[in-house]
Amino acid sequence: MNNSRQNLRRQLRQRRRTLSANDQRRAGQQLTRQLRNHPWLTRAAKVALYWPADGELDPRPLAKELWRAGIKCYLPVLHPWLKRQLWFTPFTPQTHFRRNRFGIPEPVAHQSAPLSAQHLDLVLTPLVGFDRSGGRLGMGGGFYDTTFAFKRRTPGHRKPKLIGLAHSCQEVEKLPLEAWDIPLDAVVTEREVIVGRLKSDV
Repeated sequence: MNNSRQNLRRQLRQRRRTLSANDQRRAGQQLTRQLRNHPWLTRAAKVALYWPADGELDPRPLAKELWRAGIKCYLPVLHPWLKRQLWFTPFTPQTHFRRNRFGIPEPVAHQSAPLSAQHLDLVLTPLVGFDRSGGRLGMGGGFYDTTFAFKRRTPGHRKPKLIGLAHSCQEVEKLPLEAWDIPLDAVVTEREVIVGRLKSDV
């Protein structure tokens, strides 16, 4: 299964990299239109996003709408001592950045106290591939799966909701999943909101 996941990851990353800058910009705008007034966001006080890399769907235009609405935004930061763990630092128009060891910009953590994942209401996660049952294929580092493992250990733990963001070209019929994979509550692409486990909440 590892080889099939690696091959699929390579194919799907290539798909999103072929999108033009105009395609990427339009996708970010369409994402914003779909989510800015969605109950998932309007009911949330603390929302985590991500800084896009490697052709990922860009949530930064959405962050501007959240700031206007008074919703607190956060970005993931590599935890300084816990292996494969993320914590979340406030993201504002004044945030200063530095590149982490993967070359991805992340907030300077000492500017304000980071939050652990359990204190967030909603997390918008990047992904490489997804299916309509909530399966998520990440970059392979295991950071999100490790950080949100508490949701697997305690299935009734409703917070935070995990919403995957992806281009529609990243969809597959069925992902090969592992026992440690954390399922998504929903997926949003530039075309649609795919509701799975959150159906009863909307």
